[in-house]
Amino acid sequence: MLRRATTTIRVDDTLILRPATEEHSETLLEAFEETWPEVSRAMPWVNPDIPFDSQMQDFLTETEGMGRTGMLHHWVMIRPWDGAILGLIGFDRVTRSGKAHWNLGYWVRSSEQQHGLARKAINAALHWMGEVEDSWIELKVDPNNPAGRSTVMRAVRDWRGERCIDGDSAITVAGVRTKHECHLIRTGPSLGPR
Repeated sequence: MLRRATTTIRVDDTLILRPATEEHSETLLEAFEETWPEVSRAMPWVNPDIPFDSQMQDFLTETEGMGRTGMLHHWVMIRPWDGAILGLIGFDRVTRSGKAHWNLGYWVRSSEQQHGLARKAINAALHWMGEVEDSWIELKVDPNNPAGRSTVMRAVRDWRGERCIDGDSAITVAGVRTKHECHLIRTGPSLGPR
């Protein structure tokens, strides 16, 4: 598996994906406070018994270092004209399907939802991942989250993905265990959305 550093992705005039670094810590914390319940669902590793700002700092430090070595890739979604942070998207290696190389997760702050940002960011990140080589990507979704499920299902449909029951897994968020559906998308230099 080829490794490359996380790089900036200019999606369009309304959205840029910048590698997540420690410099985004303060503005990400503000965005997370606006959307706290959704953040805990998007980042089930957050421990409510530990100060969130220190967990975010650790996450960004690890993300920045691992992003330089190509071990994982996380971007902040930024509005170009004012630098506002709109969300977060990234690939990690925590997969369950036995087939996927990467897991894709995302979060959009509540004030910016329903504007197609997740769809644009997912498409851009999948294109970026597929520029160099073929990869299988997992997308997991809580079937009880209609908006999240709609976004994932659109990506699966657009990229000719498939359902992967073997990758379904129970995820505990805020003490509640929910079985998440797994879907697979294949990216590569000759692959892309319809």
